[in-house]
Amino acid sequence: MGADAVQRRSIQTQEGTDAVQRRSIQTQEGTDAVQRRSIRPQDSVAHKKPNSEQKKIQLIQRALRSWYGKKGRSLPWRKTRDPYQIWVSEIMLQQTQVNTVILYYEEFLSRFPTVHDLAKAPLEKVLKVWEGLGYYARARNLHRGAKYLTAEWNGRMPDSETDLVRIPGIGRSTAGAILSLAFEKPSPILDGNVKRVLCRLFAIREDPKNRDVEKELWSLSKNMTPERGVHPYTQSIMDLGAMVCTPRSPDCLACPLNMYCLAYKNGLQHTIPMRASTKPIPHRQSALGIIHKQGRVLIIRRPEKGLLGGLWGFPGFLREGRKSFPDTLERGTKRDLGLVIQAGQKLGKVEHAYSHFKITLHVFECNSSSGKSKNRKNVNCKWVYPSQLKKYPLSGADQKVIKKFSVVGGQLSAKNKTQDHLQRNR
Repeated sequence: MGADAVQRRSIQTQEGTDAVQRRSIQTQEGTDAVQRRSIRPQDSVAHKKPNSEQKKIQLIQRALRSWYGKKGRSLPWRKTRDPYQIWVSEIMLQQTQVNTVILYYEEFLSRFPTVHDLAKAPLEKVLKVWEGLGYYARARNLHRGAKYLTAEWNGRMPDSETDLVRIPGIGRSTAGAILSLAFEKPSPILDGNVKRVLCRLFAIREDPKNRDVEKELWSLSKNMTPERGVHPYTQSIMDLGAMVCTPRSPDCLACPLNMYCLAYKNGLQHTIPMRASTKPIPHRQSALGIIHKQGRVLIIRRPEKGLLGGLWGFPGFLREGRKSFPDTLERGTKRDLGLVIQAGQKLGKVEHAYSHFKITLHVFECNSSSGKSKNRKNVNCKWVYPSQLKKYPLSGADQKVIKKFSVVGGQLSAKNKTQDHLQRNR
């Protein structure tokens, strides 16, 4: 019996040691993390919020509504509950500043006032109206989405998340915005502005792009979304992120939620949300040709799938190895377009940046030869007069080329004749 008692005391002692270690680990998690968990939602959707948590969320909602009533922006798409118009605005606002979107939004709706109008329009016309707004996959998806809605819903926008996310280009957050703003249905959103607000409000120090963190943010967003008054709430939290809780210089003193914000209380507003380390942006070199023939220039239409899909532009080819730019241009044109050209004077360079790489375009004036081989890649090519270029949807890089190197009637302008005329092989 004495040995058993000693063994039991030994086990109890070990259990006590383990408990102390567990408490020590929990303590190390930090005071703000404990505070954060106290007002985060439970995993179960059916869980009823404790009174203290519910009251805090109600106070946050009330503060947001009050601030929005005084400081909220007056924007064209906020004057309508038309689901189509709200859909267009939400797609345009993805990765684009509000001031830029306003001009395009009004022009787009004047050209395509209904889903049916957009569905019937040729893609090229849609891209032309979108020209300069960037991220052209958005325009292609709007066009595809309009065709889908016309075929499947008789032009009507569905009012459930399940149906909305079937539309090309609509994800969960865009669906939530449409439901909240057009149909007054309480639906969470999680765009970049809302992510930033929630990360700071609840002092989430992890990368918001992490799958588990994003799941938690969706749960928070759902928990914060009111059953009533969802329209002003949704607008207010988006405006707060855009106007006050900005990425680099949040104006915490002017924030209506500063008394509830754990990041502000702990001096973490400048380090939250956590930014993942950025990889170096690749820089590509390309040879681009302004190819002349009888007073016209050659343009090609890019495949609809891929970068700049459906847009027209001048033929260009990435430099391979140590080949000269004229050689790259002549070989690429013959290989892909079946056209024999002679690369002449180098006009200069154009720098352009996309979301995931930068490119330098080395621009050459070229002439087509009489020889011609098979167009192996079935590229859509057109010879057009320079004055006709404005009729075609062109990328930002091609527009830079047109602006910098004006070509009239197959001859360089006087300005360009004096520029870089000795740079053929650089």
